Amino acid sequence: MAVFTEVSNTEARDLLCRLQLGELVELRGIEGGIENTNYFLTSDQGAFVLTLFERLTAEQLPFYLYLMKHLAHAGVPVPDPRADKNGDILHSVCGKPAAVVNKLHGKSQLAPQGAHCAAVGTMLARMHLAGRDFDRHQPNLRGLPWWNETVPVVLPHIGEAQAALLRSELAYQNHVSASSAYAALPRGPVHADLFRDNVMFDGEELTGFFDFYFAGVDTFLFDLAVCLNDWCIDLATGVHDAKRASRMLDAYQAVRPLTAAERELLPAMLRAGALRFWISRLWDFYLPREASMLTPHDPTHFERVLRGRIARPVHPR
Repeated sequence: MAVFTEVSNTEARDLLCRLQLGELVELRGIEGGIENTNYFLTSDQGAFVLTLFERLTAEQLPFYLYLMKHLAHAGVPVPDPRADKNGDILHSVCGKPAAVVNKLHGKSQLAPQGAHCAAVGTMLARMHLAGRDFDRHQPNLRGLPWWNETVPVVLPHIGEAQAALLRSELAYQNHVSASSAYAALPRGPVHADLFRDNVMFDGEELTGFFDFYFAGVDTFLFDLAVCLNDWCIDLATGVHDAKRASRMLDAYQAVRPLTAAERELLPAMLRAGALRFWISRLWDFYLPREASMLTPHDPTHFERVLRGRIARPVHPR
């Protein structure tokens, strides 16, 4: 989340009028993140989040918005996009495609304990089950084809040891993706970016998942691996936290048990999750876009995570 496009109070008032959401009280830019322009949009009818999409197209966006609406109607606590009088949930602000969703209550838990990890595991499994009958399809746009396209772009910016690791891991992931075990993995809509700052808690109660704009159809195991790589590691060192990981895996499997293929490929998908975010952080760090509130994430963090996943594979119990 960042501010690439400045939205005026007049434009915000016009949007609230179109959506019949009352009178503007406050419009405030949201710091953090790197993809879209985000504002807290408060009216006399409630608190909302306004997102202007800077990279995604109007053709791609219905998948994300209708996925959130599908999950919300299935009882998964996610933001529910607001429609205008014609029933449209994709809008236009400042010439950019935009959406308005309800603001979830609670706050992000940036120092999670076992109970938080278990709650994420439970809700992630519920989300995967709820998404199986979603009738739209869009691939994970930051999946393997994007990795193959982007690695050559970032290689000139990094050292020889990093480049060697990047090349070898990309070759390994291409090999895994061609395997019969990978073909057997259950698939469906996934969040694909469910980091600590994309989940809300009230104490130990999980109150919502948000920021679905990296979602797509991919393996459920990849989604779980992305979570394990953020929620169940030490941020300072990238070292795996076995206790937190066990809580998340046990909670997930209590709702949706892993298949034999998933159990076999969990170590590979943990590596895939680390590779995906190392590549994207390298790209954002060395080829940044201008924004009024943009701070790129440190790419070396996921390099450390990847090296750890290679050196010390994690197998489910």
